[in-house]
Amino acid sequence: MKLIRRLANLGYGSRKEMQKLIRMGAITNAAGEPLDEDADAEHDDIRYKGRPLDPDFGMVLMLNKPTGYVCSLKDRGNLVYELLPSRFAERKPVLSTIGRLDSDTSGLLLFTDDGEYLHKIISPKNHVAKIYEVTCARPLEPHYGEVFAAGTLVLESEKDALKPAFLEVTGEKTARLTLYEGRYHQVRRMFAAVGNHVEALHRAQMGDLTLGELKPGKWRLLDQAEAQGLLKS
Repeated sequence: MKLIRRLANLGYGSRKEMQKLIRMGAITNAAGEPLDEDADAEHDDIRYKGRPLDPDFGMVLMLNKPTGYVCSLKDRGNLVYELLPSRFAERKPVLSTIGRLDSDTSGLLLFTDDGEYLHKIISPKNHVAKIYEVTCARPLEPHYGEVFAAGTLVLESEKDALKPAFLEVTGEKTARLTLYEGRYHQVRRMFAAVGNHVEALHRAQMGDLTLGELKPGKWRLLDQAEAQGLLKS
């Protein structure tokens, strides 16, 4: 891939802007030697203003999403992309969220520019667990777990029953809920279906992947083992 196109596709700027930087000598190899427009350098050997390039196609990153942010590139209000480097919103192919968390939900949110990988993660066929910490308005009733695990619960305005989900009660009004699919506002609608209301919702885990020490509003790249491990967990 031509150097100008590679840099533009990574979101560093327009092709015209990248051509100007190359001619100024701002794009170098790892040894600090300027590269020309026709350079056939390996991705890992290219430096943009002295720094290694962002990962090429297939990048996966994790964000600890705070509440108050929307999973969109275009909606009004605070957007999750504002928590990432601005160039990430300009990548081609586009960097998309893997599923969504609504504005009032915090926690683990993944992004990728690989559409095939995205669909594998969100597909119920691949059984990637999504674990939520839930705080309800009213005490949890003993029958909730049975209803969620039965695989027969049909949400309002839908025809197909939910896949079995598993509830672990952690307090009078708190629980951890494990899902293997991701329908629109699913957790909130599940608790509404049994007569309760979700006051706080946090996605703590996907597969074996947790937020670890990642603070709210911060992000990090996943390595290949972590990204592929989600499909094996």
